[in-house]
Amino acid sequence: MSAMRGILQQLCPRCRTGKIFRKSVWLFPRMYERCPACGLKFEREDGYFLGAMYIGYGLGVGAIAVLAALVWELLKWPLLKSVVGGIVLFLPLAPVLTWMARVLWIYMDQAIDPDRS
Repeated sequence: MSAMRGILQQLCPRCRTGKIFRKSVWLFPRMYERCPACGLKFEREDGYFLGAMYIGYGLGVGAIAVLAALVWELLKWPLLKSVVGGIVLFLPLAPVLTWMARVLWIYMDQAIDPDRS
């Protein structure tokens, strides 16, 4: 299975069979502590997901910029009003961005410094 497919399906980066999250993204997602299939520990240390916050910030700013540009182009609103519209349209996407940032961070960390335990 490709890494992209594993990321989109929220699967463990090592075995790509175990799920990272217990429940749906939309209903307060909870992460497993370890992969149910291979035992990979997802949160290696305290503060582990600080890097995911940076990824989430970048994804959020990019999504807001795209949405604001769409509002600006389609509705011909002033720029400030278009940015506010982009932020409002972005709000329902925030939970998806949270899990996406965490999954991307876990995959990136596993690619750079694999946990072999």
